[in-house]
Amino acid sequence: MKQTLRVSFLLLAALLISFTSLVINPNQAKAETLDIQAESAILIDAETGKILFQKNADLLLPPASMTKMMTEYLVMEAIAEGEISWDTTTLINDYPYWLSSQTSSSGIGLIQDKAYTVRQLYEAMGIISDNATTVALAELIAGSEGAFVEMMNQKAKEMGLPEYDFVNSTGLPNSYLEDYVPAGADPNGDDMLSARSAALLAYHLVNDYPEALEISSTLTSELDGRQLENLNWMLPWEGNNFVQYGYPGVDGLKTGYTSEAGYCFTGTAERDGRRLISVVMKTGSQGERFIETKKLLEYGFSQFTNTELYPTGYQIEDESVLPVAKGKEEQVEIEANNSIFTTIKTGDEANYSVKYTMDETKLNKDGELTAPIEKGEKVGTMELVYNGDGESEFLISDQHTLTVDVITTSGVEKSNWFMLTMGAIGNFFSNIFTTVADTVSGWFS
Repeated sequence: MKQTLRVSFLLLAALLISFTSLVINPNQAKAETLDIQAESAILIDAETGKILFQKNADLLLPPASMTKMMTEYLVMEAIAEGEISWDTTTLINDYPYWLSSQTSSSGIGLIQDKAYTVRQLYEAMGIISDNATTVALAELIAGSEGAFVEMMNQKAKEMGLPEYDFVNSTGLPNSYLEDYVPAGADPNGDDMLSARSAALLAYHLVNDYPEALEISSTLTSELDGRQLENLNWMLPWEGNNFVQYGYPGVDGLKTGYTSEAGYCFTGTAERDGRRLISVVMKTGSQGERFIETKKLLEYGFSQFTNTELYPTGYQIEDESVLPVAKGKEEQVEIEANNSIFTTIKTGDEANYSVKYTMDETKLNKDGELTAPIEKGEKVGTMELVYNGDGESEFLISDQHTLTVDVITTSGVEKSNWFMLTMGAIGNFFSNIFTTVADTVSGWFS
């Protein structure tokens, strides 16, 4: 009986401990059970490029209107380079005019003999994901959508997108476009992106042209007397059915839907000065893409922080000096010339360390620097090393290895010829004495 009571008590204690751990740290439980209902998904930190979560992130899928992020980027670039301005006007050609009349692709009915500004066209593209205004912008910048598609693929290459194929500016399947398929494109082709590529595209858009967020966060606008209502239900709506999907800090970025792509969304939110970017592809409904995005954002903000792990001037213990040859001093201190700042999971600080890699061209055969040495002279690098379980992965390959320069903290003048000569003589006799001592010692061994 006593044994039974003892076992029951131990089981109860174990259950209480488990329950307590969940109550004390609910975010940990949530992280371990994060289940994203999407074919593909990714979450990144927009400053460091650190990947915080991924699911089938390299799977190539139709992105639907998330394709327009590349069109938005190229429009912003053309404005920045002075090729066009927000006030530049253009008429609507036959192709976008036809597209604007297609209710199957959410056409809003543009007026063909009216001059529209770039601002008007961009707002319709960015707020309600309009296809006709997107084509009108592509034609304005490149002369034709076919030429613009070439620009899209070239820019994707420059950005280092790992998986992509742009076949039009809108994200519609080419089979929808009838006689207006861009020149040289597969009539049955579809734009293709992986979640990783969509995240990298969004990363460039929000970092290179943050003004894009001013439009992507606009709730409503107007064009030709029609109200444009943002398709992003996570924005701060009030008094309608979208309120349930809202998330603090969301200000973009791009929704997408076709029957081939399902419901997609590239989201971004800023909280306490820190921005995250998420992508979900092929979710089951309009609402589900926002629900899954909310899971990702909550996970990223609750489980990760951006931290300065090692400050400027950091010195590795017992490795803070280098010997110096032919100098007035025999050694010189070294330190990191910059801080190492990155995104880490809460409580994971102890799994990071740093190591030095010295520049071999600066050292002699004995591992010494040779005077004269300048203050602040680069002598190597300090690299961040992750020692924990799993991977510490970044969106851009250059971010995988976080390094800063290692420099000297002071200068060392070259010793004068007399001191160098005396040193050489001293070394000569020291070597003779050592040789003799070793010989004599050998006689008696």
